[in-house]
Formats: sequence, structure tokens, C-alpha cells
Amino acid sequence: MFDPDLRIQEVMRQILHRFRALGSARQVLLAMSSEGIHFPRPTDGIRLTSFEWQPIRYRNVINVLKNMFYAGVYAYGKTGRQAKTRDGRAHVTYKNRKSPEDWDVVIRDHHVGYIDWEDYERNQAQLAKNAFGRAGGTKSGRGGGALLAGLLSCARCGRRLHVVYTGRTPRPVYRCDNPDLLLGQKRCITFGGFRPDKLIADAVLEAVAPFAIDTAIEAHAMLNQAAEDKRLVLEMELQQARYDASLTERRYAACDPDNRLIASELEKRWEEALGRVRGFEQRLEADIAATPEINVTRLEGLAQDLETAWTAPATSMREKQRLIRTLIEDIDADKGEIVLVVHWKGGRHTELRVKKPKTGEHNSRTSAEALGIIREMAGR
Repeated sequence: MFDPDLRIQEVMRQILHRFRALGSARQVLLAMSSEGIHFPRPTDGIRLTSFEWQPIRYRNVINVLKNMFYAGVYAYGKTGRQAKTRDGRAHVTYKNRKSPEDWDVVIRDHHVGYIDWEDYERNQAQLAKNAFGRAGGTKSGRGGGALLAGLLSCARCGRRLHVVYTGRTPRPVYRCDNPDLLLGQKRCITFGGFRPDKLIADAVLEAVAPFAIDTAIEAHAMLNQAAEDKRLVLEMELQQARYDASLTERRYAACDPDNRLIASELEKRWEEALGRVRGFEQRLEADIAATPEINVTRLEGLAQDLETAWTAPATSMREKQRLIRTLIEDIDADKGEIVLVVHWKGGRHTELRVKKPKTGEHNSRTSAEALGIIREMAGR
């Protein structure tokens, strides 16, 4: 069953819920660390009878995401012994991990879980994709200057394209570096990132345009829910801090005041507990004051003009990359004119083409239309 401590339950739910929203264990860690959320640890390191709350760490997040026990599954026999012969003698090793199909016991729906088995498998698939560099891996959206970083594959050799930044004002360039790095051969393909990024961005905005209004309304509800979840954690931490302060006060009151060796230490602990209470109260007040008011009318108006929302300064590259990865599974790139074969999630495929700029062409070049007007007005 769930731990009776509601604070523990909420922290577990927050980790699993935020991973589904953010798609990265590290982003979950950064988000929860920035909000000062703590994680429970057994006081003696073994028995789950009493806990001390410590700042959340990456291993806490990844252990919750990978442990199928939180999905209501009981498994036994995940490790085993192996016997090998070395120099004519048998050597036995233990705790060797076995593949899931070789586990002794796997019972689904064994107990109540925070998520179901389908969500657990989806989380494991996402974690595997985030391991960029492995077969089938897709680099998660981490910001930077390249919209398609980690999504492009070479149509000739099948390897992922790397991103390099060149020029006085660094601009992204996609290129297949593996033949050069591994075999000393010529790169398969190299092209600038401006035109392909814009081409894919326009295709994605066109794909999501029919659902923009409904998505804006859902986004408003998600923002409100996220603010409530954050406030709930703070309220639980404040409630726990008040209980700890009350407990230390009772201990101090029960102590003989003449025994200064004990009374002074209990008084110090009481003051520290009261300080934590004041700290949580201030954080809760600051969170309430900082909660922005969402203008639903403006949000719906922005949904009708997605390009304005896409190019807004407040829209970070990481958010754009996450949107791209929500809709697109993979992109194959070929040279000549830049040919992008977009593999959408759901099984559809789209081929997009854009002219590759010639040597000397750049984004600051005066357009042909402007040059025509200049030539026409030059004789007046």
C-alpha cells in the first residue's frame, strides 16, 4: 500500500508526473531542486520506519523512474549467480543482472501503484531515447542554437548528424562527422541550419494549427494544476516543519530547566525548528505572490497566431525542441538540395526540400525583390 505519509506520496507523484511533462530525468531534477523540494531517506539507511528529508538528487529521480515497484509490479530473481572456469578453478560471481525474460517471478498488478504498466514502459522507452549516442537514441531537447539537434540522420550512412557552430556570430551547421572521425573519409553531408530549421518549424506549426485553440485551453488548465501541485508540496513541508517545532517544544518543556547541559541543546533545536517554519512560511507567501494571472483571452488569441508565439523572445529553444520531438520521430537528410524526410509520430512521412545556399550566400544578403526596386529607382 502507499506510505501513510502524504508528503512521501506527493513527492513520488511529482517525480513521475513531471517526467511525463518534461521527458528528461535531469530536467525533473533541476525543476524540483529549483523549488527546494526534498526527498525522504531512511534515518538508519535501511528500515522504512523514520525518515530524514534531504535535497533531492539525480539518483533519487532515476531510481523512482526505473523501479517497476512504483508501477504495481513485483519482480524476483533479477540477478543470479554465474560460474566460470579460470586457470582450472571454478569462480562463482553473484548479483549478475539478468534480462527481464529470464527473471524468476514477474507479477503485474501485484499491488497499488503510482502509475500503470503502460506508463512505466513509456518512461523506460523515453529514458532509452535520451541516451544519445546509442542505437535509436534521440538527443533530448536541451536548448542551444540548433532546432533539430539530435533528430537528423544521414540518409547515406544512417548515422546521426552532429551540430557545430561557425562564424563570427555562431550559427549552427549540421554535418555527418562520423566518416571523417572514425574512418578518415570525406563527410557525407554538410549544410547550414537556418533553412532546414525554418522549414521544419513551418511544417510543425501548420500541423498543430487546427488544434491550437483546444490546446491553449488545456495549457491554461495545466498551468493552474502545476501551480497547485507546487503549492501543495510547500504546504506539506510547512506542516511537517510545524510538527517538528511543536515536538521540540514539548521536549524542551519536559526537560528539567536546571539540567543546563540538556536544556541548552533542546532550546537550540527548538530555535532551529522555528527558523525552518519561518523559512517555509516565507517561501509559501512568495509563491502565492509570484503566481501569474493567466489571461485566457490573450492565450486564445495567441493560439490563432502560432508564428507570433513561436518567435516570441519568451519562447526558449528548449521548448521549441520539445514541441518538435512531440510530433516528429526522426528526420533523414540528404545532400544536393537539402532533402528532409520527416517521420511523424503515428506513421506518416513527409518529404521536404529546400535549396542549399551557394558559396557566398548568407541570410544578410539583400533580397532579389529589394535589388529590383533599387535598380528601378536608381534612374529617377
